[in-house]
Amino acid sequence: MDRLEPHARRRVIVDTDAKNEADDQFAIVHALLTPTFDVRGIIPAHFGTGRTTRSLAESREEVDHLLGLMGLKGQVSVADGAPHAIPDGGTPVDSAGARLIIEEARKDEGRLYVAFLGPLTDMASALLLDPSIAERDVVVVWVGGPPYGETLAAYEPEFNLRNDVRAANVVFGSGLPIWQIPMSTYVMMGVGYAELDEKVAPCGPLGDYLVRQVKDWNAAHHAGPIEHRSLGDTPAIGLVMSPDSAVWRAQGPVRFTPDCRYESADAGSPIRVAEAVDSRYFLEDFFCKLRAFAPLES
Repeated sequence: MDRLEPHARRRVIVDTDAKNEADDQFAIVHALLTPTFDVRGIIPAHFGTGRTTRSLAESREEVDHLLGLMGLKGQVSVADGAPHAIPDGGTPVDSAGARLIIEEARKDEGRLYVAFLGPLTDMASALLLDPSIAERDVVVVWVGGPPYGETLAAYEPEFNLRNDVRAANVVFGSGLPIWQIPMSTYVMMGVGYAELDEKVAPCGPLGDYLVRQVKDWNAAHHAGPIEHRSLGDTPAIGLVMSPDSAVWRAQGPVRFTPDCRYESADAGSPIRVAEAVDSRYFLEDFFCKLRAFAPLES
């Protein structure tokens, strides 16, 4: 796929708990296939200890596997994030990933979007290591947090938040602009096996892997019948591509309680909450880019 001139592209870092579930993979591939993105790096992230004791290593292995399937190994910067949550609100977990965020934030090369598909550990650590980046032109795009108001949660506590509540409070209190995609929005990115089998699986080894790992994950983690998956991380990519492809609501400053609920804060970041997104555009854009990258097998 042709790449655009630098001035026509957006600087993006993708921070991903890639092996946590089965939707990060789609978002990572989508970002790498998007010509308006200048992907400055991928940061593998931890996803707690509930499923494994080596979550960061598993995320790194998954990122490397995807880059291998795409023929991009060695062509995309990969910098490991923190192996665990920050210990308190004032102590960073230093990592190559946090240092990559700092390095890119300091550059005078236009706005930097940092898309978080998991916990906010690496953004919080970057801010604690170098508070001056809060004054730079950086937008945090986060898939995470429970629904606001009276909307019922699909599950509790929200996964990306619970894996580092302290980090979320550091970031939400930093003053950096935040584009938040809460649970009530990201669960609405459903795609069925029938559509995946038709539009993704035939697209070479990459497409076959993307669909197979969805079905494998569902089989391992769902007790009952299931034939779909929410590609809940995709809006973090789609909204950087097209910020107008959402119904946005301005939200006053908030912080998070230890049990992963919202409470009002006296000061903090300006928050734009995506209450709905154009899922048709995001999904079809991915399907078409993947088909152009790996044409359907006959």
